[in-house]
Amino acid sequence: MVAATTSLKITLPLEMAELVRAKVASGRYASESDVIADSLRALAEDDAAFDRWLVEDVGPTVDAIDAGREKTYSLEETRERLQSRISGMVAGKG
Repeated sequence: MVAATTSLKITLPLEMAELVRAKVASGRYASESDVIADSLRALAEDDAAFDRWLVEDVGPTVDAIDAGREKTYSLEETRERLQSRISGMVAGKG
């Protein structure tokens, strides 16, 4: 089954247009439209993955912080903790 299509007129920066043409010239894609369609599919997949990350990871973490189940650290505390870890790692190698 062939998907319905429509024609669009787009304007790209020169570097992007050259990249599209190079992809077609490489033989990987049959047309410039195929390059753009594949790129948009990849973008949609990235967007969906980002949305899943927000819902599955970030949201529950924020909820846990709000409920007091997760400890947070200030920027200065984080720097101190990291510096302490790095110093310990360096000392352990010596």
